[in-house]
Amino acid sequence: MLALSGCSSLWNCTDTAAERGEAGVRVQVEDVSGRPLGVTAEVVDWRLEPHPQVPSEGDHVSFRYRFDGADEGFGPAVDACAVDEERVALGCQTVHSSEAFERGGVLTGDSRLAVEHPERVAGVLLVPNDQSYVGRTCEEDLKDGGGPHPPEPATLGDQL
Repeated sequence: MLALSGCSSLWNCTDTAAERGEAGVRVQVEDVSGRPLGVTAEVVDWRLEPHPQVPSEGDHVSFRYRFDGADEGFGPAVDACAVDEERVALGCQTVHSSEAFERGGVLTGDSRLAVEHPERVAGVLLVPNDQSYVGRTCEEDLKDGGGPHPPEPATLGDQL
């Protein structure tokens, strides 16, 4: 029988979630280790207006965003959050650079957020952590799953 020194029959697997980066109107997109990807995401503008297909729902937060340095086929995704004056999230969603359209060499997209109290919206911020990474967890694959994962997506009530 042959035994290898330092080997174990049990796999060690540790899932770790990255720390959430500092949200801003313009952010350098970071990978799960906090390193810049060479991509900048920016909220170009935002406004409150009724959704054109369901105006009876009241005002939504309509915003335009852009990704500089991302490619068209596959690229990062960041959380976009409508926030109040104290930077508390009133509503969030993930926006993907792959859903944006190229305009003048820059990927630009439009999106909408439904929030419960649109009158409290003071701005739209982006969270720099790349949410496009779909890593396997220890639970899904003990042998290969562990390691860093994006932080939990920003949600209603989070302080950004």
